[in-house]
Amino acid sequence: MSVVMKFGGTSVADPEAISRLIAIVRRQWEVARASGSAPVVVVSALAGVTDALIAVTRLAEDGDSEGAASALHRLVERHVAVASAVTNERRSTVIEEIRHEFAELNGLAHALTVLRDVSPRSLDAVLAVGELASSRIVAAALADCGVPSAWIDARTVLVTDAEHAAAAPDMIETCGRTRAHVAPVTASSTVAVLGGFIGSTAHGVSTTLGRGGSDYSASIFGACLGVDEIQIWTDVDGMLTADPRVVPQPRVVPHLSFAEASELAYFGAKVLHPSTILPAVTKNIPVRILNSRRPDSPGTLITAQAQPQARLAAIACKRGVTVIDITSTRMLMAHGFLRRLFEVFERLKTAVDVVTTSEVSVSVTVDDTRRLDAIVDNLRSFAEVGCEPDMAIISIVGENLRVDSSLFGRAVTSLDSVPLRLVSQAASRRNITFVLRDVDVPHAMIRLHDTFF
Repeated sequence: MSVVMKFGGTSVADPEAISRLIAIVRRQWEVARASGSAPVVVVSALAGVTDALIAVTRLAEDGDSEGAASALHRLVERHVAVASAVTNERRSTVIEEIRHEFAELNGLAHALTVLRDVSPRSLDAVLAVGELASSRIVAAALADCGVPSAWIDARTVLVTDAEHAAAAPDMIETCGRTRAHVAPVTASSTVAVLGGFIGSTAHGVSTTLGRGGSDYSASIFGACLGVDEIQIWTDVDGMLTADPRVVPQPRVVPHLSFAEASELAYFGAKVLHPSTILPAVTKNIPVRILNSRRPDSPGTLITAQAQPQARLAAIACKRGVTVIDITSTRMLMAHGFLRRLFEVFERLKTAVDVVTTSEVSVSVTVDDTRRLDAIVDNLRSFAEVGCEPDMAIISIVGENLRVDSSLFGRAVTSLDSVPLRLVSQAASRRNITFVLRDVDVPHAMIRLHDTFF
């Protein structure tokens, strides 16, 4: 069976985690080589490294060259220590490569401290080093443990547009390069190891797919290669019925449809990046979420068709949401108002999550507030605008909502003591969405989970 195996930051956090990764990949490689193939391995940066690199850019913006250099030195030493612990024959080579990557980064960071400005393009160049370093370590560790492997710079394979920090893949060009550079490696029973999250423009400028984008990278490569399964290895047993940080002892969801998984990921289920499902859906490739600490756990299988189940699939929560209320008496009997309103969000590249309308008002929610001031200024040119921060979205997801009309009533009734700001049910009737104050999230989530699970 041909697979792409993606390992998140906690699965490459330290030597012990990488040792577990090697055992998991070895088992898959032994199965695959019987058919003259090998898995593709996609890895995130070591746990916490992306946040540490973001902190470096903030120091650079403050002009703190000593602080930036010190932070980078600590990162270099951490990577060298991990590489030293998991390699032997290839130790000196991989350490030299790591030091070279960070030496170039140190030069860039110094330049940024002089400019005291970090553009999205510069930020992508900084963040790319995390995945480049971790993937080099994993490739060397696999080879030194007797699993043939080849490191491939993901930036030479995954081609994107120039929308830095949230780049979109050019699937035609990416698939051509994946078949040219990755397929021959796996066809020789050698494991191909790439960093996730990173790509480059057609002109070779480093880009990133956005936070959590390693899942997306794995799905893109899997779709391009037409693999049998895409595996997302993380630190939980699969998709859970609720966020364990909010709801005590949630259950593992054994099976989800692509549609259910997409809804849950979009509305805050952290175990899966919202974009992961898209390439898999296109090629109808199953996605499996597994726990690298408990590799024998069956995990969650995501396929095109849902399995019949007596209850809902899961509850997701997205926090840090802002509600924007747009009111205008000119909406009365006026065509074109909604077009004008949503053109503002399109122009300022801000996605809207939930929308409710009445005859003279529209309420929307956004979780990306980077351009909120500009959005409000634009909207105020033709309407009254109010903003309410510190809100959250709770979404109940399940194919059963389409056939059991009583579920909506049970959901609303269970929240009778919670002030609800907005309530929405999607046209697909696959989710019920509540917008409420962030402080009410724990109580509401527990009430809903007790009701349905």
